Amino acid sequence: MENQNTQIKESKNWFNNSVLTKLCLIVVLTLLLLIPSTWIQDLIRERQNRQDEVIKEISDKWAGSQLLEGPVMVLPYKTFASQKDSVGKNSFKEMITNIYILPETLNIITKAKPEILHRGIFDAVVYNTIIRVNGKFSNLELIKSGINPNMIIWDKAKIAIGLSDLKGLKNNPVIKFDGNIFNVEPDFTSLKLFTNTLIILPDLSAKNQTALNFSFDLDVRGSSELNFRHIGKTTTVQINGNWDNPSFTGRYLPETRNVTAEGFTATWKMPYFSRALPQQWVGENLSLSNKNSESIFGVKFILPVDQYQKTMRSAKYALLIILLSFIALFFTELVNKRKIHFLQYVLIGAAMTIYYTLLLSFSEQIGFNFAYLIASVATVTLIGYFIASLLKSKKPAVIFGSILSVFYSFIFVIIQLQDLALLFGSVGLFIIIAVMMYLSSNIFSSLTPKETEL
Repeated sequence: MENQNTQIKESKNWFNNSVLTKLCLIVVLTLLLLIPSTWIQDLIRERQNRQDEVIKEISDKWAGSQLLEGPVMVLPYKTFASQKDSVGKNSFKEMITNIYILPETLNIITKAKPEILHRGIFDAVVYNTIIRVNGKFSNLELIKSGINPNMIIWDKAKIAIGLSDLKGLKNNPVIKFDGNIFNVEPDFTSLKLFTNTLIILPDLSAKNQTALNFSFDLDVRGSSELNFRHIGKTTTVQINGNWDNPSFTGRYLPETRNVTAEGFTATWKMPYFSRALPQQWVGENLSLSNKNSESIFGVKFILPVDQYQKTMRSAKYALLIILLSFIALFFTELVNKRKIHFLQYVLIGAAMTIYYTLLLSFSEQIGFNFAYLIASVATVTLIGYFIASLLKSKKPAVIFGSILSVFYSFIFVIIQLQDLALLFGSVGLFIIIAVMMYLSSNIFSSLTPKETEL
């Protein structure tokens, strides 16, 4: 009997001395597990970069995101510049510059048909669309600009259209201009108005005016985005598409829009007051490609689920989940008064870390939601069975498994939320800490004074 009492006292002394030590070791272990957690986040970024590379490869073979610019009328214009020779005598040199005239009205109607292309486990959104454009150019302004109409080279006029990826053209487009049909051709002259320029060369010497109508259709394919440049004095764009997850990009939001499960409709109508370009200007060789990006708008076809973004958000909560789980496990150890070896804490921490590799690998195959369910159930079951075998009791294992399930469910809800994620997360964490404070006070108050001494 005396020997048994000695063993009990030694056990209590161990408990006395080990509580603070165990807490310190838990904190150290939690911090050490930040290292594999960082590796996992790097792995997620690597897989995400691989997805971006695949999307870029698909876009390169199909066609990239499309930006339609124009049309712009370009009129060569003679000017004279004075210069001095070696003896100081003034002379005049003839130079050719350009008059740029934008449309008075620009109307665009397009119906996009997006689809998903697969390469292995990666997806990319591509589309086909027919863009119908019509409008009318502005009158030539002579008084404000001081242009001499006799110096305009009317027979060398150009109508220029910009398209970001000419590989996406599915036909040879034509332009109906002032009632005449013109075949479009790539521009290989010094005109660098757009990155990729298509032109027609109408002879305006018989008209000597610019207020002329135009219309054309483009049968185009592209990927990810379809954009336009606000270039008319009044620009109206209507886009329809059979895609239920569009993102409207650029500085201008649609005036009207309607998004349903079957598709979307969006309409923009913009006056030139919000445009950073004049209606007419004179310049030598202006490029719009690198300027006035704020005048670009359109739609981006987003994939319904980005599993890498959600997996990354989950992994960022790894430290919180591991720390709360270790605290809950420590309380379980106190309540059952059975020592759990530090090595077991390490194994449980490893299981909760590997959880994120399970989530990543399954989400690439079956989607994030089902992957989250499978990884969570597998991890909770494994840890619960492990604790049951350690403590020789199913009850603490069920309790700890339930606590871990609550943690994973809480993180899943936060990930699904957008605007309310911070509010919900803050309130949830406050409740979790309050519950743990309540449980810890009850646990330590139930211990004998000898057991609570540190």
